[in-house]
Amino acid sequence: MRVVCLISGGGTNLQALIDWQTKGLLGDAAIVSVISNVASAYGLERAKKASIPTAVLSHRKYSDRLLFDQALRSLIDGYDPDLVVLAGFMRILTAEFVTHYHRRLINIHPSLLPKYKGLDTHRRALDAGDTVAGATVHWVTEALDAGDIIQQIEVPIVADDSEESLKARVLEAEHTLYPSVIRDLSLGVISC
Repeated sequence: MRVVCLISGGGTNLQALIDWQTKGLLGDAAIVSVISNVASAYGLERAKKASIPTAVLSHRKYSDRLLFDQALRSLIDGYDPDLVVLAGFMRILTAEFVTHYHRRLINIHPSLLPKYKGLDTHRRALDAGDTVAGATVHWVTEALDAGDIIQQIEVPIVADDSEESLKARVLEAEHTLYPSVIRDLSLGVISC
């Protein structure tokens, strides 16, 4: 399974995927490229250290979202991917883009969807008095954080949790959840 990862920042989830791949734990999946819309994204350095090809396509060079997504799709398709993985890619994608990658485009979100779509998930969970938070891997659809859930992981909320401490524990859980889902997709344990 050929995997292209899209990032915009530090790439900690990307590093988890690279680590699993390096250890031979990613099943039949192989990261064939990492693409960022931000040239300074540290995740690009992570990929280069692992000898994974990288590319940068700045959304700022395009007059609208549709033109950027068309150029991005062309770039991605040059790698002939079986799966496109959003790993901290901070762009809302057009319907045309999402449709092109139907059931080949996944995202990880730091909440137990359908709760807390969008931003500030940890603050919202704490404000609601929730006893559990977590992360969700889901298929990407036109609607934000609304695609079919592939798998979730729960993280208990403890009495003295701050937004930062909860975020750190959820992120740590993501680093196991995301690679395991990609492994299972590549092995057919989870079907597309």
